[in-house]
Amino acid sequence: MKAEHVVQLELHVNGERRTAVARPADLLLDVLRESFGLTGAKPGCRNGDCGACTVLVDDRPMKSCLMLAVESAGQAVTTIEGLQDEAAQRAFVEQFAFQCGYCTPGFIMNIVALSRLEPQADEGTIQDWMQSNICRCTSYEEIGKAIHVVLGKR
Repeated sequence: MKAEHVVQLELHVNGERRTAVARPADLLLDVLRESFGLTGAKPGCRNGDCGACTVLVDDRPMKSCLMLAVESAGQAVTTIEGLQDEAAQRAFVEQFAFQCGYCTPGFIMNIVALSRLEPQADEGTIQDWMQSNICRCTSYEEIGKAIHVVLGKR
């Protein structure tokens, strides 16, 4: 990279201030993975359809393939690696809510946000939230059970 085409970014990731050198056009997904070694957010479709790259930005789910890294400066970014014994993590294991596991971090991040922002979510709200993530192995029944466990509906 030519020096004139890069910026130094100070990001707040998983409770720590971290610095990365990146181009202004670099995606948050790529900076998290390549600069910080945080590979939990997965590159799936790279166009916002699958949700495998979901992270929390100021506690809201964001598809990191749709956000420039420079846009996250000044905001708190949480990746799957930054979670500490969340109910969603335990529920996914207990309900066997994964097969290959590629989509799992994105689903968990979305469920964590749902449980924090709408803990009394009804079935329609749950369905709306989960439409942003795709499981190609079709573990939807188990994922649904995990969501209900997290929200105390089961």
